[in-house]
Amino acid sequence: MWYQTKVSEILGIEYPILQGPFGGNLSSVELVSTVSNAGGLGGCGAYTLSPEEIIAIDQQIKASTNKPYNINLWVLDTDTVDGTVSDEQFKQAQTLFKPYFDELGIALPEKPAPFKSRFENQVEVILHQKPPVFSFMFGAPSADILEQCHRLGIVTAGAATTLDEAIVLESAGVDLIIASGFEAGGHRPSFLAPAESSTIGTFVLLQLIKEKVKTPVIAAGGIANGKGVAAALALGADAVQIGTAFLACDESNATTIHKQMLSSDAAKYTTLSRAFTGRLGRGITSRIAMDLLHKEKDFLPFPLQTQFMSHLRKAAIEQEKWDMILFWGGQIAPVLKHTKAAELMKSIIKETTAYFDHLKA
Repeated sequence: MWYQTKVSEILGIEYPILQGPFGGNLSSVELVSTVSNAGGLGGCGAYTLSPEEIIAIDQQIKASTNKPYNINLWVLDTDTVDGTVSDEQFKQAQTLFKPYFDELGIALPEKPAPFKSRFENQVEVILHQKPPVFSFMFGAPSADILEQCHRLGIVTAGAATTLDEAIVLESAGVDLIIASGFEAGGHRPSFLAPAESSTIGTFVLLQLIKEKVKTPVIAAGGIANGKGVAAALALGADAVQIGTAFLACDESNATTIHKQMLSSDAAKYTTLSRAFTGRLGRGITSRIAMDLLHKEKDFLPFPLQTQFMSHLRKAAIEQEKWDMILFWGGQIAPVLKHTKAAELMKSIIKETTAYFDHLKA
């Protein structure tokens, strides 16, 4: 059967369908457990969480499902030098974004406090809690961390946006590689070169990686239904990761307006932008993203830009200025049909099965 793949065997799941592990509090225990209980692999993005919060959510997931699930972290979680920027650089960002703060009638925020990487402390919790799967973006953990994961029986999966990154992940010894195409919503998890040079479509990237890499590959980006799953499997993927379709479901922690935007005409238009976080990411096209194209040199590095823009985001939400907010979403959003995660899983499984049954007929 189509669902008996290397990835489903390694992960111990019935169907090789992974739910994208959304960060920024967009994941929920309900969504993770619903997908896992339906035979897929639920995923929780934890890069913004403290060690204590990761422990709490891991315990909640364990209480909600006895099936495998995934916790995701960012290996490189800052682009700053010494966690901060110069006063001059911060003033440039203030000047660039001042018109938007003025439009909302709010003051410009003070310079963010220096950011200290949280990855090491977060990984300690992963090794202690032992989730069945530990996935990561923006690089590969150290050989020591990966060895400890293998010793503890934690399956590891790293994200690649280019063939070179996939080769690095395989050399590091990860169990699975997630081929992240540029159609995907959210951040481009590039780590060897600027993300702007990694705009490769999922199905091209998948074929490039399959030519050179023996590690099982998971296709991610632009997949939301059974036909997408079948196409990925036909090109050599051992599983798929689906993000936007699950983000739009009632069970995700996305706001009501975010879900409404994903099902609106606005979802036909998405943009890759650094304006909201300092890292390149895809969301529904916003006025700020379009206004500030080619002005990236005046943005703050990640995550200071995220902290800076959080003040604007809060005011824009309160004032319902939706064109000033980044709503994460992939290019596939216009084809979405389901708002319940269990129904989405059933539909994907049914469509994929029907497609492969038709080939046999």
